[in-house]
Amino acid sequence: MAISTDVMLNPKPGSGVPTQEGSDPSETTTGLPDSFCGSKGWWYAYGDMGIPSLLRKILMLDLLQGLKVTFLYQDPKEIYTEQYPLQRPQVAERYRGAPRLNVNPDTNETMCIACDLCALACPENLIVVSSERNEKTRRKELTNFTYDLSRCMFCGLCEDACPTDALELTQDFELASYTRDGAIWNREMLEKGPQPTQYKR
Repeated sequence: MAISTDVMLNPKPGSGVPTQEGSDPSETTTGLPDSFCGSKGWWYAYGDMGIPSLLRKILMLDLLQGLKVTFLYQDPKEIYTEQYPLQRPQVAERYRGAPRLNVNPDTNETMCIACDLCALACPENLIVVSSERNEKTRRKELTNFTYDLSRCMFCGLCEDACPTDALELTQDFELASYTRDGAIWNREMLEKGPQPTQYKR
């Protein structure tokens, strides 16, 4: 910030620069005492106060300080980056991810009884359960199960409503798809689960 000689010798009333002899304190807006205004202290207050910040910008001191912190953490002992997908991340125990339709391990049949309670509990109405009644056993049998992942908020209400623990939200987190249709899972996809590509070194 520079102040011209004319302003210093002939300041205008109300300009914020203190006047000299016979000045009225009400004509200045500095709020500085008369002893300070009459000396050279006002020059340092108004002329030299902006120099340190200007030098910091020119020398980019803030940038250099940030780079210093960055390079201090380049030691391999200080690196916490997970080398995904070669290194699989550890998700939380209570994490709710991709849905799965469980099957009975002994008979390899679905555990779903097509009661439709999961679809009724879903706040987004994204579950569609199709079934037909078996004439011999007089029971409903699951024919198709559709789950729209693009609208799911993973609240877990569907698995809580299931009386047979057939529907479960697993810890699988890789749900990316190239198309919107890929986010709509049918019964086969739900029973098989996501099949992400396994990378090895």
